[in-house]
Amino acid sequence: MGEKLTCVVCGRKFSVGQGILLSFGKNTYNFHSKSCALKFVKKVLESLEISELERVADKVAEEYSKILKERAERTAKKIA
Repeated sequence: MGEKLTCVVCGRKFSVGQGILLSFGKNTYNFHSKSCALKFVKKVLESLEISELERVADKVAEEYSKILKERAERTAKKIA
């Protein structure tokens, strides 16, 4: 059988190639499902300094806002 990984949230074992792997710096965290990955990320975010979290969240939201605006401009009807 293939190599097995262990979910860091619930301890469930799953095959390599399945699940979700998140890498931060030199560490990689294994999750058997998106719900376990989301639970972990939520806990990490809750543990961060609020001012740093707000700064980064604002930056990411701005990036997505630009992407949505560009997408809307590309798909808008062009009247000649």
